[in-house]
Amino acid sequence: MTSKQSAIIIGSGVAGIAVAIRLAIQGFEVSVYERNSTPGGKLSMFEKDGFRFDAGPSLFTQPGHIEELFADAGEPIEPYLQYKPVNVTCKYFFETGKSIDAFADNNLFATELQEKTTEPAANLQKYLSDSQKLYDNVGSVFLNYSLHKRGTWLHKRIFKAIGAVKLPYLFNSFDTYNSKQFKTSEARQIFNRFATYNGSNPYKAPAMLSLIPHLELNRGVYYPQGGMISITNALHQLALKKGVQFHFNTPVDRIIHTEGAAKGIVLKDENIYADVIVSNADMYFTWKHLVNRVDKAQKIIKQERSSSALIFYWGINKRFSDLDLHNIFFSNNYPDEFSHIFNKKQLYADPTVYVNITSKQETAHAPAGKENWFVMINVPANSGQNWELLKQQARQFIIAKLDRLLKTNVSLLIESETIMDPVAIEQQTGSYMGSLYGSSSNTRMAAFKRQPNFISSIKNLYCCGGTVHPGGGIPLCLKSAAITAAIIEKDYKKKGRHSH
Repeated sequence: MTSKQSAIIIGSGVAGIAVAIRLAIQGFEVSVYERNSTPGGKLSMFEKDGFRFDAGPSLFTQPGHIEELFADAGEPIEPYLQYKPVNVTCKYFFETGKSIDAFADNNLFATELQEKTTEPAANLQKYLSDSQKLYDNVGSVFLNYSLHKRGTWLHKRIFKAIGAVKLPYLFNSFDTYNSKQFKTSEARQIFNRFATYNGSNPYKAPAMLSLIPHLELNRGVYYPQGGMISITNALHQLALKKGVQFHFNTPVDRIIHTEGAAKGIVLKDENIYADVIVSNADMYFTWKHLVNRVDKAQKIIKQERSSSALIFYWGINKRFSDLDLHNIFFSNNYPDEFSHIFNKKQLYADPTVYVNITSKQETAHAPAGKENWFVMINVPANSGQNWELLKQQARQFIIAKLDRLLKTNVSLLIESETIMDPVAIEQQTGSYMGSLYGSSSNTRMAAFKRQPNFISSIKNLYCCGGTVHPGGGIPLCLKSAAITAAIIEKDYKKKGRHSH
């Protein structure tokens, strides 16, 4: 660039830091403004009573996205982040007393399913092969490019992708699709669960979601040394190395935009100007508060919210040899559970319980002989429910379930407890209504209704993150940042002001 162009990023979630790095690589002078005291958004951690907890996302897949970011930045990843594959992607427990290990090795997993449930091994192998094809042909296009730029639709790869979309992927629900692929209820339930990876309902969301299992079961699950917070720390350190300036405890009041173009931001009484503004804030709040377009915010509310979560961080005074890093205790009536979450907007009395225990990988995360349990259930987004009451009820439901399936008395083992509900999730991470993934993917057109990575009505204003295309979760947020940065680079080349 002749004179350095400047960029302001609002919010330092995973996508915010990643887009900051990518713009710094392009030659922008980048400043990040974050209202919290630390980077990472939902990807944070805390310590209490000698136990260490990752506060937010706990599953690490597709490390290639982070490797690619470091490669693009010309930095070796090893000094910043180290991780290793895990042998069991998840351990599943059923009310029937069965438990199934989802081995990272597909042959072992197929054998496990066949031995424990009589599901023919060939069914799993075919499913994962189809899942890979769908991802390679369709997902890789729809998730790596803007759906709102003409160039995406004119490229030859799009015709290949559209040709690979079979009608059942669009018109069948995920559950209908899974029911045709698997004969046992256990296999169907295991695969229906992948809808929750973007906060959706498998009985409504399209069968296109069947590409998600490929990313976990074919590509593998990893554990980052030091816990999930290591991902935040690695990205933050890389950004600093690339000259990105961070301003913490600095909430942005609004975005300055006049005559159809963004010019800068307002902090308290100060105006700060830049050539490019990128919002990594939740799009509802971006439209409502930052851009002051309540009509656009209202439009977002019309789309169904994704699910939220109730999380209990428990310090457990015992070690459980039959538990792994990732564990799921299934509800006995999955359709009823999702009906409660999405239709009735209520807590379900027999919730599916997810337990993540990082001390299985790093014993230092809990005192000797103890474990750090991150215990989560899916709940509806906050629409004014009595969460104080629901937290008490959920605690009882969860403990009753764990007691039953682990044949123990969990409540006697809890020696430290912290609770996070949808209200707290909104307050701490700025996620509207506490929904973890913005809008749900419960309709065929959900992907197209998601906020594009740019604001067409305001030049120089872009966005990225979990409420923006292609969606929530660490891998998609990293993709979101890459798409946004690519659009900015193209726009600036057009202006003829861009030289490395």
